[in-house]
Amino acid sequence: MVKDEAQTWDAIVVGSGMGGMTSAAALSKMGHKVLLLEQYKTLGGLTHSFSRDGFSWDVGIHYLGCVAPDDRERGMIDWLTHTPMEFEPMGAVYDNLHLADAPPLVLSRPFEAQERDLKDRFPDEAEAIEAWVAALREGRETMYTIASTRAMPDFVGQMIEWWNHRAIEKWCKRTTQEVIDSLTRNPDLAAAFAAQWGDHGGRPHKASFAMHALICGSFLESGAWYPVGGGRAFAEHLIPTITQAGGEARAGVKVDMLLVENDKVVGVRTSDGEDIHADVVISNIGARETINTLLPAGSGPEDWIGEIQALPASIAHFSLFLGFEGDVEEAGATRSNHWFYPTREVDAVWSAAPKGNPPGFFVSFASLKDPSHDPGPKQKYAGEMVVWTDWSTVAQWADLPSGERGPEYKAFKQQIEDKMFALFEDSFPDLAKLVVLRELSTPLATAAITGHHEGRFYGLDGTPERVLSDALNAKTPIEGLYLSGQDVVSQGIQGALWGGILCAASVDPKVFKQLRG
Repeated sequence: MVKDEAQTWDAIVVGSGMGGMTSAAALSKMGHKVLLLEQYKTLGGLTHSFSRDGFSWDVGIHYLGCVAPDDRERGMIDWLTHTPMEFEPMGAVYDNLHLADAPPLVLSRPFEAQERDLKDRFPDEAEAIEAWVAALREGRETMYTIASTRAMPDFVGQMIEWWNHRAIEKWCKRTTQEVIDSLTRNPDLAAAFAAQWGDHGGRPHKASFAMHALICGSFLESGAWYPVGGGRAFAEHLIPTITQAGGEARAGVKVDMLLVENDKVVGVRTSDGEDIHADVVISNIGARETINTLLPAGSGPEDWIGEIQALPASIAHFSLFLGFEGDVEEAGATRSNHWFYPTREVDAVWSAAPKGNPPGFFVSFASLKDPSHDPGPKQKYAGEMVVWTDWSTVAQWADLPSGERGPEYKAFKQQIEDKMFALFEDSFPDLAKLVVLRELSTPLATAAITGHHEGRFYGLDGTPERVLSDALNAKTPIEGLYLSGQDVVSQGIQGALWGGILCAASVDPKVFKQLRG
């Protein structure tokens, strides 16, 4: 094996998603020399964008919470980025719910406005709606409290959990559906409460309510926002922080394993046989993926490994990327997103695909959210349709390389695309006429690009067990190894940001001063 001649890195970060970039940037701000490694050809993980024929799509960003000028998370981003990022507000209305044959229900911010939206639709359910909004506030606060323990010594975390045990029992240990069932028996209102679960991937009967409150409530604090320039703007503004401090960010470098000496992680080995050493290795590829793909056999405490492996993975998805030419707003496109459920059954995924039809789908028009988008003379705009599914729908082709899956897989993809587009056409008939490009992405693509277990891009499922698992602390029981990203705190960009910051703070406590600031 090729050995580096001298240790030149203070830390190596594996995976350039939001958590990897933020942990690397935070340590760089503290004077550490960091090497960021990404297996895919493009840096940014699920914040990266791709282009086809003059159209550009984000692979994982549809809207963001907690990035208003006075939000703590915005302050973190401002500190981490080499040059300031800009975020565009989506306006008062950020989501539209289409439940069965009922008129669309707009969801607006802040908490008081959404409470009014729901009361206007369900005037006889005022008490339940008020209780729901109060639960979202309290659940969010409880989840923030739990998240803070991820970078604390065990005894401090245990004290905080003991002090907040009533709130933890009430909001963290109950599922979203259990909280909803305790508040209302109205099936339409219950569906409206749960409809946005796709924002964190935790189905209502499985997810901790606190996780649902953290993610879905984030838009109610200070609104929904979109990064100017699209998701790729994160890498464009964070990577220079790393390189300006003497670090590097390398795309197309796959890490095969962690180097372990005397029960301590001392570096990584890449797929081309290069050994790279550092005192600290941060894994941003997911807790389960770290154990299953990077950790040598026989390394690490069995109880820690077993606890992580026992946690279930989240959902998978199909994405249909759409390119439009023409006046999309006149044809029905909006800056706000759309959630469609043909029936009132919102807690379902398309597990029988391509049989039947998707039980629900999400539609977003990124180009209308980005003020930097130039449609050009042909009025080019990008949109996306997302359907939740299960890995079982594509598992039979998982071991075959892309391009070698045969005509059966090609036919499968075409069936999925056709069924999804038929639903889009039913929902947006005028917009469908403007579509000039369609491209389907399956869970196999997610697995190949991100390395996520079974293409489940939200990582570990947001169950009560996951929320309360001590195995997901940023500092692992293996000396020199740290975890970052979604699995440390919560799903999504905001959760990955916090995961990266708390990881960096676990490596260098001086980062905590920035958190207090």
